[in-house]
Amino acid sequence: MARKVARNKASAKTKSPAKTKASRKAKPAAKRQAGKRRNLKSQMSDFKSNGQPQTIGRYLIERLQHYGVRDLFGIPGDFVLNFYGMLEESPIRVVGCTREDNAGYAADAYARINGLGAVCVTYCVGGLSLCNSIAGAYAEKSPVVVISGAPGIAERESDPLLHHRVRDFMTQRDVFEKITVAGASLDDPLTAFREIDRCLQAAIRYKRPVYLELPRDRVDTPALYPHEPLITRLQSSADALAASLAEATERIQTAKRPVIIAGVEIHRFGLREQVLKLAESANIPMCATLLGKSVVSEKHPLYLGVYEGAMGRQSVTEYVEASDCVILLGTFMTDINLGIYTAHLDPGKCVYATSEQLRIGHHHFHDVLLGDFVSGLSKAKLKKKSKSALPKREDRVAGTYGDDDPVSIASLFDHINATLDDGMVVIADVGDSLFAASDLSIHKHTEFIAPAYYTSMGFAIPAAIGVQTADKTLRPIVLVGDGAFQMTCLELSTAVRHGFNPIVVVLNNKGYTTERFLQEGPFNDILNWNYHRLHDLLGDGWGFEVNTVGELHQSMKAALANEDAFTLLNVHLRPHDISPALDRLAKRLSTVV
Repeated sequence: MARKVARNKASAKTKSPAKTKASRKAKPAAKRQAGKRRNLKSQMSDFKSNGQPQTIGRYLIERLQHYGVRDLFGIPGDFVLNFYGMLEESPIRVVGCTREDNAGYAADAYARINGLGAVCVTYCVGGLSLCNSIAGAYAEKSPVVVISGAPGIAERESDPLLHHRVRDFMTQRDVFEKITVAGASLDDPLTAFREIDRCLQAAIRYKRPVYLELPRDRVDTPALYPHEPLITRLQSSADALAASLAEATERIQTAKRPVIIAGVEIHRFGLREQVLKLAESANIPMCATLLGKSVVSEKHPLYLGVYEGAMGRQSVTEYVEASDCVILLGTFMTDINLGIYTAHLDPGKCVYATSEQLRIGHHHFHDVLLGDFVSGLSKAKLKKKSKSALPKREDRVAGTYGDDDPVSIASLFDHINATLDDGMVVIADVGDSLFAASDLSIHKHTEFIAPAYYTSMGFAIPAAIGVQTADKTLRPIVLVGDGAFQMTCLELSTAVRHGFNPIVVVLNNKGYTTERFLQEGPFNDILNWNYHRLHDLLGDGWGFEVNTVGELHQSMKAALANEDAFTLLNVHLRPHDISPALDRLAKRLSTVV
């Protein structure tokens, strides 16, 4: 990694800078929010002005505010109640969820919009329930701060069998060590303040979750001496940066058909403008991965589409794989991004840059920050490529359907594609909801959210809560299979509580269609619910049962008009109907096998 310039010896041991060029850009980037954000310095000043001493709990809240956290998700429990009381007195809003894993999904989606998210739960029964959603945030580089209450230090004397305990008092910390980039127990006032700094810096630097365990008898523990935030700055090695830029620009300059593949880290590190500048200055076509979809507007004239091996459109796949210089920026080449490894990229023709490694051809460079490298490329004086070399973009072609025709995956997503506007964010759950959504045309950047690498079912509904908590002006259109919906659907009660208005489209094919594609069997069948009646249980919202194309058009029109609450469309589909993307993958795999 890049070398560190530490401002004191304590912080020099960490890999977690408070401010770097990348982390400064990674602060909440949505300009539409700028005029609406609270004045954090004013909030912190108000929070401190009650004359109370600097305590561990209070300092944690202040630092969360410093990093732009205005809302926090979770469920209270006895080991964290006193910290919840402190949160209630602070400017941070606590959004209560129905389950801890849902709170984690919501915090993950909030972080993808806001830059940093936070979730607060009780010990073990709460914390261990978070593991799956936090593992997904780690895999997909979403910075979430996990705050868990814990038994007090004093009550652990004589090793008692306290409730919620599993094996020993370290069990939960040991588990989270595997799925977070940094963690600490805030049990010692001598080190707790520095540990808060270290972990929050790590979340921002690495764009991954961190874990803070707060014993309940340490929430009000004062500092032993006044503490100021520790600052560690990361710097690229000047020589390594210069050498890598020289080799990369030479490759791009001499290439006849270079192409950019922009990935999820361009989202996370706020590098979209630099990527656009590079593409526009040299007239280089751009693609996105499925995980990075919407990293740039899909209406941009240089945008080709999603590159995902056999699942992608043939024109995109052929252009990328025929390129003599593939510039992969912030891209993690997972099996999903590679169309279950049906993609074919020659490493010798690639410039591959992420926050974790930099490889140009077969040359590896170290101590170069992703932000510095991408910014350097954007400033390079590259000769503009000929416009005639650009392939013709293959826009989605909608079919023709009669009002009485049964709804199919194709007709459903054609209508959704025609419905999308600049104020919508698409949230796709896993399965064919995700694969079909890959062909949608997203109007603006950062308006497509999905667990496209970790692929955990049940993500989409709580993620919609996180999105609208971060930015209520965004309206989620949630695409979710009936199996995934049954896992986390009651989080719509949180939408009712807070007046959120997502449009939820349940792809009701009576089971797990993607699994049917892999292995047929009765284990893929689920009970058919009256999903459109959920609003009766929750006491608000609208619901529609959709069987035909005409009913789809009418119900979607009503959903768009209903701005006061959620709307749910129970869309009946044939069990073996699959999206064009999944069909493309099936045909390619059949020729390989």
